[in-house]
Amino acid sequence: MPKVTISSVIDAPVEKVWARIRDFNGLPSWHPRMVESHIEDGKDASTIGCVRNFQLASGARLREKLLDFSDDNFLVSYSILETPQPLTNHKATLQLRRVTDGDRTYAEWTASFDAAPEDADKLAEGMGANVFQGGFNALKSHFAGQS
Repeated sequence: MPKVTISSVIDAPVEKVWARIRDFNGLPSWHPRMVESHIEDGKDASTIGCVRNFQLASGARLREKLLDFSDDNFLVSYSILETPQPLTNHKATLQLRRVTDGDRTYAEWTASFDAAPEDADKLAEGMGANVFQGGFNALKSHFAGQS
């Protein structure tokens, strides 16, 4: 089971970063690879079990189920239900933590999944570099120069 862990430090208070990313349906508002998203069945985006259906800039569609959500812990966990990628058993968590030195945010995005051995490394690399680090880079750019 491949595991991916990407972390970053964002120059903004944890509350501000969380306010930007906490909406499970809000990926297109902050992540450059996501272009459209909706929550299926009219559920609220913070309801455990809700499903977001979103489109990537590449045109691919994914469906992900919310597994855990905590404003207190600045955490969201989800699993991929449908993806064009050859993977199964996916679970990911995005969590923010307060960095008191400079009032910054430590962000960590982790995932594990099953895939054929010949696909696993490439999938993990793409998930880490393109999705997770790409999201962190967008957040860092957004908050650059803000106090």
